[in-house]
Amino acid sequence: MKSKLIALTLLLPLFLTSCDALDDLLSFTISNETSIQIKSTSPINLPTEIVTPDVTTNSSAEFKNNKTEAGLVKDVKLKSLNLTITSPDGKTFTFLKSIHLYISTTDSDEIELAYLDDINSTTNMIELMSTNARLDKYIKADKYKIRTQVTLKETLTKDVTVKANMKFGVTANPF
Repeated sequence: MKSKLIALTLLLPLFLTSCDALDDLLSFTISNETSIQIKSTSPINLPTEIVTPDVTTNSSAEFKNNKTEAGLVKDVKLKSLNLTITSPDGKTFTFLKSIHLYISTTDSDEIELAYLDDINSTTNMIELMSTNARLDKYIKADKYKIRTQVTLKETLTKDVTVKANMKFGVTANPF
């Protein structure tokens, strides 16, 4: 009986460590990007809706490259979402009060993906806060939509184009 208890005590940490190692082996990142155009005609201090073109996920190829498939994916979460102003040159995010991004597919309801309120940035790049929502069904789809809600604190004299760079952490089951 004593030897079984000793064996169990020695094997339990090994088992728990190997589960974490297995998750690490079956975890990878999928990157997608889209452009958001904020019109110079957007009102100040009122939320404005911006719909972007569909984002093609290419997830089937990503799953295959990582030796898995959609049916084995068990968890997808947003790792990071960075916004960078690409036009006009020299523009910073000083004009933006808040931004909220939502994700949806034709088969799934819209949920909030990321946000940033009370923006006080003097650079052309900001990182949004993830909602930590489970995104499995959105990333497994062939494409998804991103809807953006912005609130401006300054009048824009030109349209502003922003690139959204999204990185999704994916974990798959081994079988």
